[in-house]
Amino acid sequence: MECISIFDMLKIGIGPSSSHTLGPWRAAERYIARLKYQGHFSQVIKIQVHMYGSLSLTGKGHATDYAVMLGLSGADPEYVPIADIHAIVQHIKDTKTLILNNEVSLPFDPATDIVFNREFLPFHANGLKFVATLANGDKKSKTYYSIGGGFVVVKERKNAKRNIETLKTFPLPITTGNELLAYCEQENKCISEIVLLNERSLRTDAEIDRELHRIWDTMLECMYIGCHTEGILPGGLQVRRRAFGMHQNLKGGLPYSNPEEWLRTIRQTEVKFRQILKWVSCFALAVNEVNASLGRVVTAPTNGSAGVIPAVLMYYLVIENHDAGFGEIKRFLSVAGEIGSIFKKGATISAAMGGCQAEIGVSSAMAAGALTELLGGSPEQVLMAAEIAMEHHLGLTCDPIGGLVQVPCIERNSMGAIKAINAAELALDSDPKEAKVPLDKVVRTMWETAKDMNTKYKETSEGGLAVGVYLTDC
Repeated sequence: MECISIFDMLKIGIGPSSSHTLGPWRAAERYIARLKYQGHFSQVIKIQVHMYGSLSLTGKGHATDYAVMLGLSGADPEYVPIADIHAIVQHIKDTKTLILNNEVSLPFDPATDIVFNREFLPFHANGLKFVATLANGDKKSKTYYSIGGGFVVVKERKNAKRNIETLKTFPLPITTGNELLAYCEQENKCISEIVLLNERSLRTDAEIDRELHRIWDTMLECMYIGCHTEGILPGGLQVRRRAFGMHQNLKGGLPYSNPEEWLRTIRQTEVKFRQILKWVSCFALAVNEVNASLGRVVTAPTNGSAGVIPAVLMYYLVIENHDAGFGEIKRFLSVAGEIGSIFKKGATISAAMGGCQAEIGVSSAMAAGALTELLGGSPEQVLMAAEIAMEHHLGLTCDPIGGLVQVPCIERNSMGAIKAINAAELALDSDPKEAKVPLDKVVRTMWETAKDMNTKYKETSEGGLAVGVYLTDC
């Protein structure tokens, strides 16, 4: 059984796309590690990268070319200074030179050494192949697949020995919602407690808390930056940042100088229903405007849907429970991560495989379930809320205009957050025994819908709004 930690579902990385940016970035790192392990690294005189499928069709809009150059250069997406990203890439373009892993200087022209092939590889829609030429003329290639949420896999032979890491199992292994509920009943614990029992098999409590703090701090800082940055998003669509203006109209006159003080001032603001909608939308828009600008976000479960979970968590902190602290944040993120892993195991979190239902739909389900536990819901109501949220995203296509994670992606985060809050309230007012659609059935239905969906609606920019709206109309 696949062992997926909440830290696999909630990763810190650079925008605008976990499958098109973070995944290829990590693939480049893995390829370098492979070259070193095989003793070929010091012999490399040239490297080319070939993109396939969705990575090829929307790769430039998703900064996939940036990602592979940064990954090959040795930059870490969790820690590289945002201000350095464009400088690193521009230096490679200007000098036509890449310093492989910041160790070996190679000739590298992005215009010819990054090849965008339009064909799809059979294993997955997001394929990329690295080809290294050695000093003796030999070529060493490896193909990787970015399967969504920053996850990267290789297609191994059926009888190949599995990596020891994939053999790890949790003490309470979970693949389905029903299995999760069974453990909650067996152990007499809520969902977040079951999740932490499993996480303790991989990390100490101190390590878990440190990483969750880092995730939340990244989310909070991302919202703060988005709410305090104005201007036009990059990429050519001339999309104006809206979170800044919304925030200016909502924040009032209380002073603050950092994200934590900002959070405290918002909690002191009297908020009415229309303002609640605006605040939640503002938080979600802020995150995804940062994401669209190659900023640092948390995949939740992907970059394109990164705004839903922090927006709903902020809703809880500033509207529902002003006294909440790290304990509630920890529970929220734990439940969200577990629900996301159930969708990943039973369906997909890749828009290139399942459309936007696999991103915004899953993130909305994650947030709905997490909010429900914090509001006092039972484990059954938590899964009911997740099911309701996904049910009303089924069939959502991925059709980014110009291949950019901007229109309609940014607004979909605000809609997904609002739906999550509504789903939680519906579940809390319902008897789960009367539910007609359990979570496991909606997961299977989402996967069947994904398989039936026409390829052009799966992150190719060849269908939907991507062709219904032209750049000259924007």
